[in-house]
Amino acid sequence: MAQRVITADDVLRLARNGPAECAVAADDLVTPLARDVARERGVQLVTAAPAPPKPGSAPQGRTAGAPRPRLRHVPSVSTMALEAFPFAIDRPDMDVRLRDVVTAEHGMPMAAGVMSLRQGSFPWTLDYDEVEYVLEGELHITTTEERAVGRPGDLIAVPRGSNITFGTPSWTRFLYVTYPADWAGGA
Repeated sequence: MAQRVITADDVLRLARNGPAECAVAADDLVTPLARDVARERGVQLVTAAPAPPKPGSAPQGRTAGAPRPRLRHVPSVSTMALEAFPFAIDRPDMDVRLRDVVTAEHGMPMAAGVMSLRQGSFPWTLDYDEVEYVLEGELHITTTEERAVGRPGDLIAVPRGSNITFGTPSWTRFLYVTYPADWAGGA
């Protein structure tokens, strides 16, 4: 069966006849506005149990029977407010901030977020693969053998197991994508 998209208009049509139920298949996409309208109009969205997976049918990176991830739209990542970096880096003079915007909780095998650094550098070991896309400023990634300098629009890929230094001569803001999603080790 093909995936359906259930919209606010669909819910409004059901609501015209009074409180109703809307059967939602496991693979159907219900828009956020449709969920809000259903709640406001007393329409129950009833999700059917997913059919058992066929042997060998799980997409790579997902467990068989796991819920299918939904689209995740994160507006304005280049201007969103970031939070203090939650790990000790022993650099009180550096302002390091980040915000995870896609995590394992969204059903994805990878994660994404935005990070900013103010003048300086700190060491980090990656137990995951990571890609950095520079939004603003200048990002320096160094290892004992290599150095990459990323400027707006540049991408730097860092393989799992790398001992690197994140740094900037002034300030930078970048988008990061990690695989697997649990880059912080559940911290």
